[in-house]
Amino acid sequence: MSTPFPFTAVVGQEDLRLALLLNAVSPAVGGVLVRGEKGTAKSTAVRALSALLPEVAVVPGCRFSCDPAAPDPSCPDGPHEAGNGGTRPSRMVELPVGASEDRLVGALDIERALAEGVKAFEPGLLADAHRGILYVDEVNLLHDHLVDLLLDAAAMGASYVEREGVSVRHASKFLLVGTMNPEEGELRPQLLDRFGLTVEVAASREPDQRVEVVRRRLAYDDDPAGFAARWADEESAVRQRIVAARDMLPSVRLGDGALRQIAATCAAFEVDGMRADIVMARTATALAAWAGRTDVLAEDVRQAALLALPHRRRRNPFDAPGLDEDKLDETLEEFSGEDDEDPDPDGPGGGGGQPPSSDGPEADGGSGAQPEAGDGGEPQPSGAGSGEQSAARASEPFRTKVLSVPGLGDGAAGRRSRARTEHGRTTGARRPRGALTKLHLAATVQAAAPHQRARGRTGRGLVVRRDDLRQATREGREGNLVLFVVDASGSMAARQRMSAVKGAVLSLLLDAYQRRDKVGLVTFRGAAAEVALPPTSSVDAAAARLETLPTGGRTPLAAGLLRAHEVLRVERLRDPARRALVVVVTDGRATGGPEPVALAGRAARLFAADGVASVVVDCESGPVRLGLAGQLAGELDGTAVTLDELRADSIAGLVKDVQRRAA
Repeated sequence: MSTPFPFTAVVGQEDLRLALLLNAVSPAVGGVLVRGEKGTAKSTAVRALSALLPEVAVVPGCRFSCDPAAPDPSCPDGPHEAGNGGTRPSRMVELPVGASEDRLVGALDIERALAEGVKAFEPGLLADAHRGILYVDEVNLLHDHLVDLLLDAAAMGASYVEREGVSVRHASKFLLVGTMNPEEGELRPQLLDRFGLTVEVAASREPDQRVEVVRRRLAYDDDPAGFAARWADEESAVRQRIVAARDMLPSVRLGDGALRQIAATCAAFEVDGMRADIVMARTATALAAWAGRTDVLAEDVRQAALLALPHRRRRNPFDAPGLDEDKLDETLEEFSGEDDEDPDPDGPGGGGGQPPSSDGPEADGGSGAQPEAGDGGEPQPSGAGSGEQSAARASEPFRTKVLSVPGLGDGAAGRRSRARTEHGRTTGARRPRGALTKLHLAATVQAAAPHQRARGRTGRGLVVRRDDLRQATREGREGNLVLFVVDASGSMAARQRMSAVKGAVLSLLLDAYQRRDKVGLVTFRGAAAEVALPPTSSVDAAAARLETLPTGGRTPLAAGLLRAHEVLRVERLRDPARRALVVVVTDGRATGGPEPVALAGRAARLFAADGVASVVVDCESGPVRLGLAGQLAGELDGTAVTLDELRADSIAGLVKDVQRRAA
């Protein structure tokens, strides 16, 4: 087994280390979500935490890690008699992004269940993680139904498996840790709320700290065991402190004053529901225990708010996470009480909100500001012209109805277009290709029935062979690639019009976020087109790029369409199952170069030849309309809708499905 990087050797990242340690002290806090750019020690810190957790007492031979002092009465391997048991190290179980539902919750042996009537259950990762850590790297890329199962088990402390009338339940209590890079997409707000704490991490911009990160990493790579040995004393001290804090936790007093501050803070920041109040209370209590105190102080409440509230304040994916610390301090001061005063701030228990510090310069820590998507401005296409204007602000986004791709796809699970999926309504049965995942019971029995006499059936049981098994085929919804092709030329440069255009695109981006689509953004102006954002699951990155989009210059419509066609070609190689919906936002004018209109028409017919679903948002304004956007839609074999109709939320009444017209 490889030697993990020592937890105490992680440089900087105080908030990350503190959040992990608080969950180790009190798993009831509800886990932690770590958000940040790549290469910021997210996974390293999580994997290092498992080595600090105390050993777990277990019933010998129990696959579900029952506690010998209080065995689970419903354990599938039970019943167990209470008594002495063995011990094992605390586990850290990793859930891969591509895991199946059966791998997560466990699987039943369908053949034995049908032929012998026995519950032959193979435990999944939720059973392995019981009384340990369940780590999900890139949790934002995990399928929604797996996230739902995962968070339900974390909330209830148990996993339920239901398969064709056979039911199994087992305990599943674990420390849930998820990491994610926001550039690759966000979690839904209701899923964000299920994580107790969240921390934002970013690489330090201080050279000394970065030097120390590199120095320690190189030393670890050269001699992992020797490097870990040099940090053994620090690791042991933190391990003992965790045990002491766990023992002290039941005696920590959460006074009425601290409770008032918690409730007032949650109300002041308008968080939804009551989960935030409960998580803050548990976090503040764990902070006091970690500091070796039996009373919760105002500093504990403040630190708990900084960890528990930022991700609960987001109303849509375009809102930046964070907390107004001045407002937080004002609220805490207004509702401060006598029982929250620390009689000796510099005495024992001071500094309870800090993790153990590492020796040497701190690097890779939270001192550097994380750059936002779109910082640094938009690259300027060549020949943009002198008529360029500054970026107009988007109008208020509105709700849109569904634009879907026609036909039946096989793409990733989502909420936009019809598709063959693992989850949804059952539409038929087929022979399984590979492992059986969803049994179609009626079709299986029907396939086995004619052969019972030949197989020598004598009893009541059905003689079932592997060739009889039938996989249920299901129809649900898939996520698509919504590629926006936005005209940013001079003809679109009127600020009121561009504001409306950006508001319409933001509305469609919000819809794409809710339907779990990938999005991309191509813009064209001047003499060229550019990929402002390659296809990604991060709609907030697309919104940021759109917000800073300047306008001006000529209208190279053909260049924009050709660049979009190339983006789709490359994306089909990467993800051939994901179907695309192209949304062209333009007034239809084409200028610059020889025969720009004819060239744009030829470029548009490439999409029609590939069968790509498309819609043109007609941004032409004024009393006299040329109808060029409608002509473009005809060349694309798609549908045109005016900007006014889009703003009036009537687009889906015209195109519930993007109907491709006959040539």
